[in-house]
Amino acid sequence: MATVDLLSKVKMNLILEHSQDDGLITGFISAAVSYAESYQHLEANYYQTHAIPPTTEQAIIMLSSHFYESRDGSTGGFFADNTNAAEQTWKTVNLLLRIDRNWKV
Repeated sequence: MATVDLLSKVKMNLILEHSQDDGLITGFISAAVSYAESYQHLEANYYQTHAIPPTTEQAIIMLSSHFYESRDGSTGGFFADNTNAAEQTWKTVNLLLRIDRNWKV
């Protein structure tokens, strides 16, 4: 999936209409995609040539949004300013990524 498609979806999730932070958000998307690939035991850049499953896409959108909303890394973001919200975000992202995980022994 193109980063542009993910960028528009992350911006919709953030309710963000301006383009001032597009570069910043694109970096967060890259980090979230990289995290997804690693968590799912996929090779680097796997999703550049393969379709992103809907559950993985949602995890990437959530994680990118979380990175944007809590840039200092200490909170759950603008709407949930506490560390429990941040922990819940990571738990939810990991649960979503687990669905499409390449399980290895």
